[in-house]
Amino acid sequence: QVQLVESGGGLVQPGGSLRLSCAASGSIFSINAMGWYRRAPGKERELVATFTSGGTTNYADSVKGRFTISRDNAKNIYLQMNSLKPEDTAVYYCRGILRGQIYWGQGTQVTVSS
Repeated sequence: QVQLVESGGGLVQPGGSLRLSCAASGSIFSINAMGWYRRAPGKERELVATFTSGGTTNYADSVKGRFTISRDNAKNIYLQMNSLKPEDTAVYYCRGILRGQIYWGQGTQVTVSS
């Protein structure tokens, strides 16, 4: 079993920054393809940034140059979000894959507004 818990969301003004964290626990030794997705109001969930199984990173075009995904040795992952825009407003979800099963966190709300 895998548990993913996101934190760090909140309200920020346009141009501001936030850092999201995803704490992974449980049977996570072999978990891979961890990453961040988001769902904006009225839209489908979309990829934001992920690690591939080969360890490289993949970003949505809309966040390239502004967001940075990182991880630590404990399998936790982070998302540094800079130069935030109102269109970044969404619920952000952490995801991981273990033995073909996809696990999601509960999500954390990010609102970018003046």
